[in-house]
Amino acid sequence: MSSGRTRTTTMKLAAVAFYAFALGLLAVGLREMLTGFEENRCSMTYMFEYPEYRRVALPRRVARLYPAYGLYLYGEGLYAQETRALKLTGAPVLFLPGNAGSYKQARSLGSVALRKAENMEGGLHFNVFTVDFNEELVALYGGSLRRQTHFLHESIKAILRLYKHLKNPPQSVVLVGHSMGGVVARALFTLPRFNTNLVGLIITQASPHLAPVLALDPYLLDFYSAVRHKWVNQANKFRNITVLSVGGGYRDYQVRSGLTSLPCPSGDPNKLSLVATAVPRMWVSTDHLSIVWCKELVLATVRAFFDLINPETRQFTENPEKKMAVLNHHFIRHPVRMLGETQDTSISILDFPEAWSEVNTLRLAYSTPKEGQVKYFLFALSSRRKAYSHFYCRSNNLEMNSWVYGCMHKNGSQCVHAVDLSMGTELLPPYKVLILSLSDLSSVTHLVVSASNLNNRQFMVECEWQRKEFQTLSVPAPHVLSFGFTVSDVTVNSSGLLHNIELQHFHQVYQAFRISIASHCKVHKDRLSSVYRIMVPWYREDTLTTVSVPSVTEISGMLHTSRPDNTSAVILQLHTAPNCQYKVSIRTSLPRVLGQILRFCGPTVPVYTAVTLLLACGGQLSSILHSRRAVAMSQVVGRGLQPHKVSLPVYSLHILLSCSWFQEVWSILCLPLMDTLPPTFPDTTFHEGVLPVEEWPHLLSPLLYMLGAAVAYWGSTVLCLIMQGISLILAPLHRPSVSRDCGTLQLRTQLIIILCLTVIGGTSCGALSIFAAFLLHLYRVLRLQMTERSLSHMLNLAPQRHSEAVNGTVEVECLDRPKECNGTPLLSECALQQVKDDLQLHLCLSALFTLPVMVSTPSLIHWIRNLRYSTQLDPDPCWPHIVPLITVYMLLINGNTLKLCNSKLLPLTSCLPLPLAITMVIFSPLHLYRVTYFVLATLIPLVLCCLL
Repeated sequence: MSSGRTRTTTMKLAAVAFYAFALGLLAVGLREMLTGFEENRCSMTYMFEYPEYRRVALPRRVARLYPAYGLYLYGEGLYAQETRALKLTGAPVLFLPGNAGSYKQARSLGSVALRKAENMEGGLHFNVFTVDFNEELVALYGGSLRRQTHFLHESIKAILRLYKHLKNPPQSVVLVGHSMGGVVARALFTLPRFNTNLVGLIITQASPHLAPVLALDPYLLDFYSAVRHKWVNQANKFRNITVLSVGGGYRDYQVRSGLTSLPCPSGDPNKLSLVATAVPRMWVSTDHLSIVWCKELVLATVRAFFDLINPETRQFTENPEKKMAVLNHHFIRHPVRMLGETQDTSISILDFPEAWSEVNTLRLAYSTPKEGQVKYFLFALSSRRKAYSHFYCRSNNLEMNSWVYGCMHKNGSQCVHAVDLSMGTELLPPYKVLILSLSDLSSVTHLVVSASNLNNRQFMVECEWQRKEFQTLSVPAPHVLSFGFTVSDVTVNSSGLLHNIELQHFHQVYQAFRISIASHCKVHKDRLSSVYRIMVPWYREDTLTTVSVPSVTEISGMLHTSRPDNTSAVILQLHTAPNCQYKVSIRTSLPRVLGQILRFCGPTVPVYTAVTLLLACGGQLSSILHSRRAVAMSQVVGRGLQPHKVSLPVYSLHILLSCSWFQEVWSILCLPLMDTLPPTFPDTTFHEGVLPVEEWPHLLSPLLYMLGAAVAYWGSTVLCLIMQGISLILAPLHRPSVSRDCGTLQLRTQLIIILCLTVIGGTSCGALSIFAAFLLHLYRVLRLQMTERSLSHMLNLAPQRHSEAVNGTVEVECLDRPKECNGTPLLSECALQQVKDDLQLHLCLSALFTLPVMVSTPSLIHWIRNLRYSTQLDPDPCWPHIVPLITVYMLLINGNTLKLCNSKLLPLTSCLPLPLAITMVIFSPLHLYRVTYFVLATLIPLVLCCLL
């Protein structure tokens, strides 16, 4: 007996240690995902005058259909007074808030646009409108998305009606959508009567276009499916619609930047997707809210708006090429001027021979004097073409004007005729950079670099000849399973200004590295800062780090998207100081790997939590079937981690589905597609309901299963502790009970409650009825908890019976003679054991009951927040399963282990959780609301066991 107890204690301690380790991994990953990023370097936007939001009157029909929504015009100061009569003359811009977003978030965009308009000639300005969506939780409850889309359509028509008095009224509106507001903007084009000419440009900020973050109801997925089908399958109709999507970067843990990629056919020139860290003049990551007010991004947006204005009509241009040129200028590269603009490229200082200097060395390093002067440097190409492939030049004079020319005709030491080569200039945080390929300059004899400082501003210019193969190095990235013990390093000893290091085998989102760059210079002098840039060729997600020299800097090596092909590699680009040594060390970071796994596969963790609780329920039923005893909650949940029984069949099915013959069989059986997480590679084009399948999430399923099981284990432990604490508080309010039937209800009472809750759910909110039924079941658990404590305290006064229980006499009697034990006195160890068994059974059921409650919580919150507008939730995602769910909750209140032991259906019922758990993993990662269906499929046979 003692050895058995020792073995049991050891197993309990091992389970606690294992799940503590799993919880630690989960905590490390969550900490890295939520806090493992740079500090917020966004500048705040401020209002210089008090902001005002003037409500725009809508037609009565619209106001009656959408009483919770509203349309407002942003204004402040004198502008707000001038627009009180809504006689508007500007270009209309409409801001769309996102999930739980306020219409007042438009103040950053509106205020900056007003301030910049004060400095514009000709009175060019914008009228910034904003929509009030009542701060609805549309990221979790999709029933309002279609309603928001229809209201947006009506708002656009109302806005354009305000300009009818103008000679050239606007024909379209520019939409700026934050979060789900960007998805709603694209959903406009799914409306049957929508005129596509009403919207010419859409800019979205942190909008999950590829897929929803969590799919807690079918309406959300249906909405996404309709939008995706329209934009992908009918892409030719929307080629003139320009869409720009900006992701927030790693600071945005709510919507990962990979989801902000626009699903569109390859080659669509009018669709742009990028990450905020790659935007010129911004170069910072934003969280999900700060992307709205981040001054750097707001300025880029407003500058683009002013460049999009047609001077003749004073409205936004309708030319798609012009729109893309402006967006590329402000969000992609920021050259000296936009494509198509003309600029005088002549060099007009031919009368100053002293301004010209010919450079015969391989490198130029020049600092302008304090006094203003005209200065040009001339580089001969004829002697450099064979030995070098590129010309590199940089200057910390950030004025974006022409500064590098190609000389076509030379007169002595001066250039007579030149062409402007500055269009390839790229703006980096400390300086502008131009890299010219000599093979593209066949008609150019000399290169001319302007270092004139006519405004008396000092700056530096550094140029050099380069050979590409000498500037490029390769280093293999450590394997993800090296756990940081393996280091790959490379030393850059060259004296050049630019070096590219290819990071081989770095192309998956689950990889994460700590990249340390140490710079050392022999001579200490003033130098331009170094820039370390991680370049991702297949997506615009570059990150830049500016450091002084010498220094030791650590940067993160992580990806927002996986490589879609095998033709490119991530490049670490170093803009270095001359005559300095740089050592680059790369090692895997386990915390960041865990953070990346949770960032991309986090939605599967709740599924595996549900799987663990489902298998725990099956284990409890098996224990009752074989030993007529219920096992402790912690033990049965601890045994719910069975990856060999769950993950292995799922992975086998995944392999089989790659075979064409099995796919045909699958389609013949009319089975739904196997759930897969949204693809991690960008610009995915896929057909309705068909998502590309990636291998690595299936290989990580054991780890995700372990994390989900840890949530189930410690969550059930917390549930037990909460029940014990509440029972202690409520015990003085209840008469002490010693019966296992405490908290039960008569069948008639149960039927009345079921009927009432069904009516309430049908006329108000189904989640409310589910929550009420869940509370009634929790009351049964609390009564059992109080009864178990009362019996334990009473039996402490009967030492003889207690000693018999210790020796196992009473327990044997309870197991061998359950029917007689049922008729024994209430104050006995047998009665206590029965109450304990029932308590463990109902604790297990309560943990399982929490899953449908949590899935339906967003719809309940939405209903509560809209009570003043409507008492009924429409549509209600809980309605299809509200009746069976409430019935199951109520009828299981009277369930106990004795009824289950006597049921002939128990052997079959105890076998159901395992196949249902496997099916849940197959069909629920993307459709989380399906978890409720599998819980019902487990509980309905259990109810029959208690009744029959």
